[in-house]
Amino acid sequence: MKLKSHEVSAFIAKPPTTAPGALIYGADAMRIALKRQEMLAAMIGPNAEEEMRLTRMSGADVRKDPAQVLDAIKAQGFFPGPRAVFVEEANNTTTDALKAALGEWQAGDAQIVVTAGMLTPASSLRKLFEGHKAAACLPIYDDPMGRDDIENALRKAGLALPDREVMGHLTALALELEPGDFRQTLEKLSLYKRGDAAPISSDDIAACAPTSTEGDIDDLLAVVGDARVQEIGPMLRKLTAQGVNPTTLTIGATRHFRTLHGVAAGANVRLPGNFKVKERLQRQARTWGAFKLEQALSVLTDTDLALRSAGQTAPQMAMVERALIRLAMLGRP
Repeated sequence: MKLKSHEVSAFIAKPPTTAPGALIYGADAMRIALKRQEMLAAMIGPNAEEEMRLTRMSGADVRKDPAQVLDAIKAQGFFPGPRAVFVEEANNTTTDALKAALGEWQAGDAQIVVTAGMLTPASSLRKLFEGHKAAACLPIYDDPMGRDDIENALRKAGLALPDREVMGHLTALALELEPGDFRQTLEKLSLYKRGDAAPISSDDIAACAPTSTEGDIDDLLAVVGDARVQEIGPMLRKLTAQGVNPTTLTIGATRHFRTLHGVAAGANVRLPGNFKVKERLQRQARTWGAFKLEQALSVLTDTDLALRSAGQTAPQMAMVERALIRLAMLGRP
């Protein structure tokens, strides 16, 4: 079944136990990863991976061994509780395997969560989930966060809903920031308001909103894209001193490399900046090529999810630095 935009958030927040699976697809890999993470947490709980109630596999794995999806949904785990099978980077070549698994699914089997990039209406994978009577097809668009999304983000951060004027300021901020950056700002606001029973004010938001450091971040990303590894450390220390957080850097890097990937893939991408900036982006896209840029986006998605993991203990900025150095090394001829 195909869900409409206003139905997607409710399904992700509380996936029905009667749904054998769900397909989450869209152009923005970071938004897809965040929605998938949210759905799995609602579906099987925060400790499912530690309790081996979550089975991960890639679309490439499924293509090599189509039967493994069916085997995984039927397998019995050692720990009690709901189970899920997560298939990432799926495409039309995985349709037959997923169709077989959905056809054999019964109550008590592991639910299937599938993620994919942008799929056309003619996609066999998209048609499979849209046409299924119980499985769901969830398109994720690059639209700004709506009021429901903002209210859900406030509740998750432990913040009470503010008055109309302050909500207007939050809505304006959500239009400027990527969803990951906005959630990071609310987490900061939650810490800022700890012990303060007063309602959220516009001054509180101003104190926690990201400062304008886009120019310096763009300079860092230009260095990474040009594979100038030795310059990454000093520039990161400068940005850290300015108060830039690791999640903001990761989201900025993802946006940069997603733009490069669009150029390399021949998509109609609107390049930001002046002539020199556009020329540099085009040159980087040619140098990297679509395949390496897909690898770069995968590295950044994994890094962002690791930063948001509750069990993560490594220094976050060090994780980002390692990821950026890895990208710069990947970009060398």
